[in-house]
Amino acid sequence: MSVAERLGALDWPALEAGLWERGWASTPDVLTAEECNDLIRAYGDDRLFRSRVDMERHRFGVGDYKYFTRPLPKLVEQLRVHAYPRLAGAANGWAEALGSRDRFPPTLESFLTRCARAGQTKPTPLLLYYEAGGYNCLHQDVYGAVGFPFQIVFFLSRPGEDYDGGEFRRSGTRYTLGIIFHDAE
Repeated sequence: MSVAERLGALDWPALEAGLWERGWASTPDVLTAEECNDLIRAYGDDRLFRSRVDMERHRFGVGDYKYFTRPLPKLVEQLRVHAYPRLAGAANGWAEALGSRDRFPPTLESFLTRCARAGQTKPTPLLLYYEAGGYNCLHQDVYGAVGFPFQIVFFLSRPGEDYDGGEFRRSGTRYTLGIIFHDAE
């Protein structure tokens, strides 16, 4: 199945209900083992990234992450393009409930145009890397005046094989793909 088909097959009403009830939702596996391994291998190719952040240096946690540069890897771009419209509806529901006049357009392309008009043109999808004892502090990713309230996290490493631990507390070597929909300044 294509990425679009895999994302389309998710139970989006249940996922949106989870966002309303808990502020997060969990899906079955979306990425194949091969896709996960390809992204893990990509971490070593600095040509694919625009910058690297040492989390400990900035008190963000212990580990590091790299922001992809354009063009984004095809898989990352497809995840962004095909998940955004499903999440835009939920984001608009949240905006309405909070009394905001802002609404999110139906396509990622339209939303990124809004980001560009605000001077936000750098891509924000990233790969995170942790070793034993690594962690990421609780935070919100904000990169400028235009933002999107949701992001998607894909665990690329295999629990019980590559690392042990629970929830977002992990030990061992772990790679994570974070999909953030708005661009940065």
